[in-house]
Amino acid sequence: MTDEGSRVTRRTVTDAESRRASRGWWDQDADDYQAEHGPFLGDVDFVWCPEGLRESDARLLGDVRGRRVLELGCGAAAVARWLVGQGAEVVATDLSAGMLRHAAAGADRSGVRVPLVQSDAMALPFRDGSFDVVCTAFGAVPFVTDSGAVMREVHRVLRPGGRWAFSVTHPMRWIFLDDPGEGGLRAVHSYFDRRPYVEQDESGIPTYVEQHRTLGDRIRELVAAGFVVRDVVEPEWPAGHEGVWGQWSPLRGRLFPGTAIFVSDKPAATGTA
Repeated sequence: MTDEGSRVTRRTVTDAESRRASRGWWDQDADDYQAEHGPFLGDVDFVWCPEGLRESDARLLGDVRGRRVLELGCGAAAVARWLVGQGAEVVATDLSAGMLRHAAAGADRSGVRVPLVQSDAMALPFRDGSFDVVCTAFGAVPFVTDSGAVMREVHRVLRPGGRWAFSVTHPMRWIFLDDPGEGGLRAVHSYFDRRPYVEQDESGIPTYVEQHRTLGDRIRELVAAGFVVRDVVEPEWPAGHEGVWGQWSPLRGRLFPGTAIFVSDKPAATGTA
């Protein structure tokens, strides 16, 4: 993405426009996305972010053995398959049929299979209290008009004491152009401009939509949904990592964060006297 050209803007979009754009974009881009990023993400691995932080090191979800886990916005579902290897019972969901096609292909390659469900993160097709853990690495949350609704849905499907952890582009990146080079070091936008980034066709129909919320917005969404925030992780760019992923690069990553990972819990049920 860039902030240049007549077909790129920041404007309000409807929920229907956003959903249609996300499904269309990820269906069409699935092959290219996997060709470019699949080797970095692996077939059976849990990489939280372009900085390369792995759940095997971070352990943000805790011990998942015997736990029922839901992965939202799973893409090719490498995360879900890794969680199976840790002893979890996993279900993976995504809005995009194109991405779920790659999830099925990843299962064929690895021999690790998880149930795949095509669904909207704002209306999850699961009963209340169905899961012990819900997680996503850059899935769902930035691509919906009402991410607060996602938080409420996650809270609903989690059992008391359950964990919800998700990674998104660090909100401060919204200030800059999506440029991995020196052009991406100059502040050009207001951090407080919450209008979504929109790519649109010649008719003005959105083809890609990504939403912005501030750090405070995310905390308030979680608290309003009933979560207790346990941590906000801002991974540092590791020494020796010279890869470039879109606007993530060593140049920018060594100066300011590119990812924020929010870790929260649904309070455990308390008995009455």
